[in-house]
Amino acid sequence: MKLSDLAVAALRAAIGDRLQLGDAIRNQHGSSEAHFPVMPPDAVAFPRTTEEVAALVRICGEYDLPIVPYGAGTSLEGQVAAVAGGLCIDLSEMNAIVTVHAEDLDCTVQAGVTREQLNEYLRDMGLFFPIDPGANATIGGMAATRASGTNAVRYGTMREAILSLTAVMPDGRIVRTARRARKSAAGYDLTRLLIGSEGTLGVITEVTLRLHGIPETISSAVCAFDTLKGAVDTVILAIQIGVPVARIEFVDEVQIAAINAYAKMDLAVKPTLFFEFHGSAASVAEQVQTVGEIAAGNGGGAFEWSNLPEERSRLWKARHQAYYAGLALRPGSTGWATDVCVPISRLAECIVETRADLDAVAIPTPIVGHVGDGNFHVLFVLDPDNPEEAAQAERLNARLVERALAMDGTCTGEHGIGLGKQQWLVEEHGEGVDVMRAIKQALDPRGLFNPGKIFSRP
Repeated sequence: MKLSDLAVAALRAAIGDRLQLGDAIRNQHGSSEAHFPVMPPDAVAFPRTTEEVAALVRICGEYDLPIVPYGAGTSLEGQVAAVAGGLCIDLSEMNAIVTVHAEDLDCTVQAGVTREQLNEYLRDMGLFFPIDPGANATIGGMAATRASGTNAVRYGTMREAILSLTAVMPDGRIVRTARRARKSAAGYDLTRLLIGSEGTLGVITEVTLRLHGIPETISSAVCAFDTLKGAVDTVILAIQIGVPVARIEFVDEVQIAAINAYAKMDLAVKPTLFFEFHGSAASVAEQVQTVGEIAAGNGGGAFEWSNLPEERSRLWKARHQAYYAGLALRPGSTGWATDVCVPISRLAECIVETRADLDAVAIPTPIVGHVGDGNFHVLFVLDPDNPEEAAQAERLNARLVERALAMDGTCTGEHGIGLGKQQWLVEEHGEGVDVMRAIKQALDPRGLFNPGKIFSRP
C-alpha cells in the first residue's frame, strides 16, 4: 500500500522530520538476517518517547495503516518484514536507561537500548544483564521475541528476566503491565502475554529487567570430543546432576572448521563444547572438576582454558560469529537459520539423527546449540540461484521440526514464529492457536499490528 498525503501530513505533525520515506531506509527496514525477500514498509518513523509511539499508533488507526515495530533487525524468522506495507516504528532512538535500582537488582530501560549498551552502563556498579542472544539486539526486540541465548541454562530467558513492560496497545492506550515487585498474583499476567508476541499485540516501549551481580570468578573453556554423542551426553549428565554451569554451547565439526577459517582460530575440528563457569573461586573450581570428569568419561579431550577477560571475549566472539562464519563457507550464499528445542534427555538422539539427515546432502549445514536447555540451531548455507537447494532445505527443516515435536519438543526454542514457522505452530499447539487468534482479535480487531506474523491473516 502507499501512504496518502493526509496520512503523511498527520505522521509528520507527530514527529516532524523523523518520518522517513526514502527507498534506501525503507528497504533496510524491510530486511533482516532471515532468508526471506525484502518487504519494505511505506515509511519509517523514529519516535523518542512512549507518548510519540502512542500518537503514531492512533494516526495509523485513523488511516488504517499496518504497523511493524523494529529494533535492530536481527530476527531470523521474518518478524520485521512489512508484508502489508504501512508504517515501520523504529525504536532505536528510544535508547535511554531510565533508572537503575542497584539495591533491588533491577532497572528500567527504553526499548531501543541494546544489551551491550546496558552492560557497559552497569559494569561500574558490579551488575550485569545476562540474556545474550549473540547479536547486539535491542531490549525491546528481545522482549518481543522472547529471546534467550548462551546464558539461558543458568539465568533463564527473557521470560524470566522481565519484571514489567510498558506498551502501546492497538487502540493507542499506554499500558504498564506490572510493578517492580518480584512476584504478584494481581490479575492476568499481561507481561508474559506480551513477551514473545512479536509485535502483534502491542509496541513495547519500556522494559523493567532483573539484574545480577557480576560473579567473583568467571572461567571459560573449550573441550573437543571424539563423537557428537559424547559431547551432548556430557551436557545431559552435567545438567542432570545439577552443575550450575553458566554456559554450555555445542558446536559441531562443520561449524568448528568454519570458525577456524573465519576467526583465525586453531580449534580441533571435532564436535566441541564451549563452557563458562560463574561463582566464587571455590565453586568454579568444583564445577570445573566435576564437568572435566564427566567429559573425560564421554571421550572429551583436555580443556583449553580462557581465564583472562580478553581471552574469554575472543572465545565467545568466535561463538557468536558462528552465523557469519557459516556463510563464509560459501561466499555469496544465503543463510537459512532454523532451531528447535527438545527435552534434554532426547537431545543427543535428536542431534545425531539430524546430523545424519544433513550429511546426506551437499549443502553446508553447520550445527550449533545452547544445549544446556535442549535448544540447537541448523544453518543451511544456500546458493541463492539454486531453487533445488532451497527445496532440500525446506524438506530437511520439516524433518527436523517433526522430529522435535515427536519428542515432545517445540518447533522453535528462541527464533520465534514470524513468517517461517506458522504451520508448525498449528502442529504444536492445535486448538491453542484458535485461543491465540481470539486474543489477537480482541486486542487488534483490524489486524494492523505486524500483520501476517505468528499466524497468517484470516
